[in-house]
Amino acid sequence: MTQNKYQTVGTSVKHESAHLHVTGRAQYTDDIPEVQGTLHAAFGLSERAHARIVSMDLTAVRAAPGVVAVITLDDVPGEKYVGPVIADEPVFADGKVDYVGQPLFAVAATSHDLARRAARLAKVEYENLEPLLDIKSAADKQAYVLPPARISKGNVPETLAQGPHRHQGSFYCGGQEQFYLEGQVAYALPGENAEMQVFCSTQHPSEMQFIIAHALHQPAHTVKVQCRRMGGGFGGKESQSWPFAAVAALLAHHTGRPVKLRADRDDDFMMTGKRHDFRVEYDVAYDDDGLIKAIKFEQQLRCGYSADLSGAVADRQVFHTDNTYFLETFDILSLRVKTNTQSNTAFRGFGGPQGIMAIEYVIEDIARRLGKDPLDVRRRNFYGKTERNVTPYQMTVEDNVIHELVDQLEQTAEYRRRREDITRFNAQNQVLKKGLALVPVKFGISFTATHLNQAGALLHIYTDGSVLINHGGTEMGQGLNTKVAQVVAEELGIGIEHVRVSATDTSKVSNTSATAASSGTDLNGKAAQDAARKIKAVLVAYAADHYGCDTADVVFRSNQVHCGERVILPFAKFVQEAYNARVPLWSSGFYRTPKIHYDFKTLTGRPFYYFVYGAACAEVIIDTLTGENRLVRADVLYDAGRPINPAVDIGQIEGGFIQGMGWLTTEELWWNKDGRLMTHAPSTYKIPSISDCPEALNVAFFSNGNVENSVYQSKAVGEPPLPLALSVFFAIRDAVHAAGNQPGTLAPLDAPATAEQILRAVHAVAPRLKLPELATEHG
Repeated sequence: MTQNKYQTVGTSVKHESAHLHVTGRAQYTDDIPEVQGTLHAAFGLSERAHARIVSMDLTAVRAAPGVVAVITLDDVPGEKYVGPVIADEPVFADGKVDYVGQPLFAVAATSHDLARRAARLAKVEYENLEPLLDIKSAADKQAYVLPPARISKGNVPETLAQGPHRHQGSFYCGGQEQFYLEGQVAYALPGENAEMQVFCSTQHPSEMQFIIAHALHQPAHTVKVQCRRMGGGFGGKESQSWPFAAVAALLAHHTGRPVKLRADRDDDFMMTGKRHDFRVEYDVAYDDDGLIKAIKFEQQLRCGYSADLSGAVADRQVFHTDNTYFLETFDILSLRVKTNTQSNTAFRGFGGPQGIMAIEYVIEDIARRLGKDPLDVRRRNFYGKTERNVTPYQMTVEDNVIHELVDQLEQTAEYRRRREDITRFNAQNQVLKKGLALVPVKFGISFTATHLNQAGALLHIYTDGSVLINHGGTEMGQGLNTKVAQVVAEELGIGIEHVRVSATDTSKVSNTSATAASSGTDLNGKAAQDAARKIKAVLVAYAADHYGCDTADVVFRSNQVHCGERVILPFAKFVQEAYNARVPLWSSGFYRTPKIHYDFKTLTGRPFYYFVYGAACAEVIIDTLTGENRLVRADVLYDAGRPINPAVDIGQIEGGFIQGMGWLTTEELWWNKDGRLMTHAPSTYKIPSISDCPEALNVAFFSNGNVENSVYQSKAVGEPPLPLALSVFFAIRDAVHAAGNQPGTLAPLDAPATAEQILRAVHAVAPRLKLPELATEHG
């Protein structure tokens, strides 16, 4: 890292809410003191995956103790179908149900417990329809929520036929539950003149505002949505907080009383969408060194019953199928498959990890078939600096540092030496086997929906020198507000203790984008910087005029205002003086990401402002008799540009890596034959715990300023760390190969690599071990 030239930016300032988190005083939506007369709501949910509703008797629900109101689709005064992109989701089921857990009605009662008990008294008669429950069956029947998309270049069939090496394969990768610590929750308070204020745990307050307004059949200016913080989001609260926000508001409108809707964890699991699971079929041709000559992909992405954000997720999967590799001749077909399951949605990485996994699986297979180290095959296919540097979607890679970054990690992680050590270990141990993998990542930063790449901010300086900044991003523990405060403090030359970031509020900054796509700091930090610079320019002009300075000599630093080498006044006194001189002490800021453009029809253009690069080296050990695995050591080298807050960024990298490891090793989603999600609680769904973290988790920054004009040359850290955990999955597969010890044999390992999956793969490559018969794999 280069020496920091700033006062606040580039330093490890503590998280602005850290003291509140650790003392339990941080106020989340459910902690807001309840107004007298507050009602509590619950949903009545479908018990069938696909069926017509023959009848729905809610008599017992209405008569239950404490019940004040029950509403169905007929009670929605405005738009009855909503959605973040396509309005294809009914607020409540409309004559039929499309998945187990779909809301049928909602009840408001005097307590949370009474509402939940009442909701279970409904008598619903169904006429079953045939459900589509797995990806392959739905893809075979061409059931799609959106039309397929394809990008291609060159004569793929001819180049595939020319080889000289060619093989086909397929694999499955499961989805992932967001498992935010704070569940979905909204609190709606009706006001005068049909006003509605909604406190909501959401990554997208503006979208909640508009969906509520549409459902109530009211203009947006009558609805105010506020979010101070979330206890995690991970994409699960980008679009799918709408049922909770909208139904709380509908019940408040219907009763004239405040209504809180807090989902039980099981209901949350059953109702809401996850990371898209997917199947990939591929056909690849390559030379003796592993250089890919042509590749053909069919990516089958499970979207669930409605479109939600699946189009953008699937596009981003396509855009990351190249990862760090130049593909000369290719055909990538993306199928957006419809199933009678929860409507899948955003999850950290937003399709990027799925695309990266697709190409990395192929790279590993090529290396195994050729008897080469996968790292050497990866290097052979890397993007070049000045040639072989155009992506499949026709964007030129201008900031490529993957060669230098991987070289550095190979040395610091001692990859070659450890590879030799592991080979010796495996030769000496029959039951325990070790594996090693080094996986690179190139991750595009920006919303692929170009219009979302904008942000606003509102800044106030008070006469005591304190500063209040409001912006359109939402804080979910990732440190966004801390970074924005650092940016404002840096621009105004004051200590961060003088800056406060207020709750995200649609009545202060309007028409905001979701806090997603790793763009929170990039967009909102720039908007806050713009607001600070505007107000600073006015103050500089005043100081120059009043004190006889050149504007270029007026400097704000260390809580003081300087004219050259002379201190004019402390910042607080200077602000009071400026106020007395009727200088405006507030300003708005705005930012729109430059350079980007994207054609939805052809999937070509420049969807990303820049790329983040990284690589991870993981070492694992597996037990071939039980299928257990453990991550022994992980080394991560990450290109964060010039970090605004190194401590926060390291936390994001570590957290993203471990969350990705959970996706690929333990977090298994399983639906039974009736379409019911059986892994719907902490007792049946295993996220990583502290004991799953390796004793050695080494994270370092790669020294590399952003070539683009990002905020202080920083780079995003929200999503790119997660796919680095693919190194864990491929290290496990490497250990499975060691168990078979058969050159050229491919272990059929699907993700997540649970103990069962590992045993199945070991049995496939080493049948002599006579492992017990295992259950049939996912469809």
